[in-house]
Amino acid sequence: MRPWSYRDDPAVPAFDDSALVAVMDAECAICSWGARMIHRLDRAGTTRICPIQSPLGTALLRHYGLDPQDPASWMFLDEGTAHKDFEAVLHAGRRYGGFGHLTLALRLIPRPLRDWLYRRLARNRYRLFGRADLCALPDPALQRRILR
Repeated sequence: MRPWSYRDDPAVPAFDDSALVAVMDAECAICSWGARMIHRLDRAGTTRICPIQSPLGTALLRHYGLDPQDPASWMFLDEGTAHKDFEAVLHAGRRYGGFGHLTLALRLIPRPLRDWLYRRLARNRYRLFGRADLCALPDPALQRRILR
C-alpha cells in the first residue's frame, strides 16, 4: 500500500500521525517491555504507542490486512508506511539507533526462519512471558505516548 493510505480510509479514525506509531498488544508482557524500550530508545520522545485493543489500533491493523485478534500482529508506522511483525521490530531498531542497532544482528537469520520464529513467539507470548497491562504502566511520560 502507498504511504499514508489510511488517511483515505473512513474506517480509520483521524489521529496525529506526525510521529512514529507503534501498534501493539496492550495485554502482553513482552509488548509492555517493548513499549518501555521504545520509550528509552526514542530520545526525541515522539513515538506514540497505540494498543491494538483500541478503536484506532484495530482500524489500522484491519486497514493493512492484519487481524487484530491474531497474536502475531505488530505494526510500526514510519512516515505513513506500515512495517509489520518482525520486520517492524528490525525497522524500529534501525530507526532508533544506539542499542536499537542490536536488532540488526537478527538480520543474519534467514527471513523465513525469522518469520517462523516471530509467529511461534507471538502465538505463545502469554504462556512464555505472561500478561501485563500496558496502559497501567506507572511511568507518566510513557503514559503520555499512548494513543487511546
